[in-house]
Amino acid sequence: MGTDLSAGYRKLGIGIVSYSPLGRGFFGGKGVVETLPSVSSLSAHPRYQAENIEKNKRIYKRIESLAKKYECTTPQLALAWVLQQGNDVVPIPGTTKIKNLDENIGALSVKFTEKELREISEAIPVDDIAGIQHYNEGHGKLSWKFANTPPKDSSVYEL
Repeated sequence: MGTDLSAGYRKLGIGIVSYSPLGRGFFGGKGVVETLPSVSSLSAHPRYQAENIEKNKRIYKRIESLAKKYECTTPQLALAWVLQQGNDVVPIPGTTKIKNLDENIGALSVKFTEKELREISEAIPVDDIAGIQHYNEGHGKLSWKFANTPPKDSSVYEL
């Protein structure tokens, strides 16, 4: 949730794909209301490490409270929030379970006002999320910030 990182993409006319908008299961309760299996690949993810999960549980509780207020599930709240960030934003939640797919589809019927979207955003300041800074640092070199992309008005794009 947090801040709008899409402004630079929008300025260039590029759509935004939100991969893993449910926080690798976090908004579904992984590691919070449901224990991670010992063989889970998520157990190596910094967000789920012992030093971070307790702090992140408090964030989950905030979102859980908002989901109850808006009469939806936490995954639906998270997906609906992403869906309402603009027509150029496409969330790609992954799932292996039909019940989760059905729940995710239910997010399409959850609508928020601008005030409600702000309330949700403010409930999860990016700086409060434990375990994403370290995780993102390792992926920084794969980021668009390090790409050698020609400017939008460059002749490279002409056919």
